[in-house]
Amino acid sequence: MLSEKMLELGTNRSVIRDLFEFAKERKAEIGEDHVFDFSIGNPSVPAPQCVQEAIEEVVRDVDPVLLHGYTSAQGDAGLRQAIAGYVNGQHGTSLTADNFYITVGAAASLSITLKALAEEGDEFIAFAPFFPEYRVFVENTGSKLVVVNSDPHDFQIDQEALAAAVTRHTKAVILNSPNNPSGVVIHEEGIRQACATLEKKQKEYGHPIFLITDEPYRELVYDDVEVPYLMNYYDNTIVCYSYSKSLSLPGERIGYIAVSDRAVQWQQIYAAVCGAGRSLGYVCAPSLFQQVVKRCQGQTADVSVYKKNRDLLYQALTEYGYRCIRPDGAFYLFVESLEKDASAFSEKAKEYELLLVPADSFGTPGFVRISYCVSTEQIQNALPAFQALAQAYGK
Repeated sequence: MLSEKMLELGTNRSVIRDLFEFAKERKAEIGEDHVFDFSIGNPSVPAPQCVQEAIEEVVRDVDPVLLHGYTSAQGDAGLRQAIAGYVNGQHGTSLTADNFYITVGAAASLSITLKALAEEGDEFIAFAPFFPEYRVFVENTGSKLVVVNSDPHDFQIDQEALAAAVTRHTKAVILNSPNNPSGVVIHEEGIRQACATLEKKQKEYGHPIFLITDEPYRELVYDDVEVPYLMNYYDNTIVCYSYSKSLSLPGERIGYIAVSDRAVQWQQIYAAVCGAGRSLGYVCAPSLFQQVVKRCQGQTADVSVYKKNRDLLYQALTEYGYRCIRPDGAFYLFVESLEKDASAFSEKAKEYELLLVPADSFGTPGFVRISYCVSTEQIQNALPAFQALAQAYGK
């Protein structure tokens, strides 16, 4: 009667969403200030002023029929041209409006891209740790997700493992940098080596292998860290982007797909993206926020707040005896569990009202993810609980 796969997905929430809902219930029971919810990547920093100004401007000045009506299926041409101009100015590319497809956030960007590329028997590679929904998105196309473990010391790309994982069935490699959940930015040398491997494998197998770069955290970096723009390193690149984190607009669901104009038969790839958007029902992203982000190119929320939170949390937890992967970007701290079973450790943390996400579904057992996109006050108030939790394990 029903799709068993869809029933399973609908009745078993992701561990992130499960903890997020638990947090709401727990806060109702004992008060919001007594629950230290580090479960979900929901930005606490408000959207920059340009967003409010843009909303007021478009509501005041744009014809309501146009503002709330359909745009072209692939998005407003003016917005797509504005994005092209901004990206070209930042990264030296030569893209036009016709390289961009406006989407309902990063999840739609990835789902559409995977659907556009996938053929029977295809495999898509992701580096662990990875956002758990990658598996859902890939398997929904009928393809297989192949997981490649990163270097366990610094979570950079394990080049030998990548080379071994690429086969004639590989359609694309998904790269997320800055990474969710580790916060690691893949350095330029690692990018160059990975791209050289994919170039070699393309020639060996006689077909394109694509690089899908998932980058909703591109602007959220610290200490002058540079995030390489993959189109400048590898021709067969497709960029999946969202304004959810850079502009603190996760609930508005607005992003884009950019197909490199140097990709093989890029016009056909773009047409397949349009077809996949049609097939999935992801056409005409919210019109109002298309107009808003058109006016906010190059703007970001106040990243300094996240840096302050990172520094405070990383220093304290390291002093308490936790092993933490120092994040270069995003707003997550990846922490080694104080017992082998990260789910059991997460349950133990609940006794101290700490809600930490076990990373088994991220492809990295033995770690938990802490989302520090919360108020600095919450982190300060949570530190005694983190210390008590460490002491319970003899730290």
